[in-house]
Amino acid sequence: MAKATKIMVIRHAEKPEGAVQGVDADGNAGKEFLVVQGWQRAGALVRFFAPSSAQFQRPGIEQPQSLFASGPVSKKKVDSGSKSFRPEQTITPLSKFPGNGVPLNLSFAEGEETQVAAAAAAGGGVTLIAWQHEEIPAIADAIPGKTGVVPPKWPGDRFDVVWVFDLQANGKYSFNQVPQMLLAGDLPSVIA
Repeated sequence: MAKATKIMVIRHAEKPEGAVQGVDADGNAGKEFLVVQGWQRAGALVRFFAPSSAQFQRPGIEQPQSLFASGPVSKKKVDSGSKSFRPEQTITPLSKFPGNGVPLNLSFAEGEETQVAAAAAAGGGVTLIAWQHEEIPAIADAIPGKTGVVPPKWPGDRFDVVWVFDLQANGKYSFNQVPQMLLAGDLPSVIA
């Protein structure tokens, strides 16, 4: 049975605040889309997770062989899930980057954190998940055999951290955090 060697989890990139609108890839405005800084992060994440020289900017990061993002609504129930397109928009550039060719799995929606964690763990290789921050701790809790102290909450103002779960020889996943340090204002600290 295949088992992921590494599961990385990120929050979607920056979102609209107050009266500000986000924008989709076609220029349509909406609250459920990334803002310009979010699109900048989405672009920067391409080389963060798939560097051209195979030299990763941050220790502990690897190129994903599978990508998951929360879909905007659940296929199972119309009233579940989020209407947000931000997780998908955050890693679509990585999925579409020439030479990367990693398909983006959108079959899980907000409220299906246990299922996406199970699918990520069962996939083999290195997996990246982009999700809404409120539910990322639920994904962490659902990763089988995780060890280490995982923060109980992902702060609303942090878009710049990667939660990393590495498969150990004993079959359990150790937990670590990696600051992205990609854009102005990114913090070098992890989530407490």
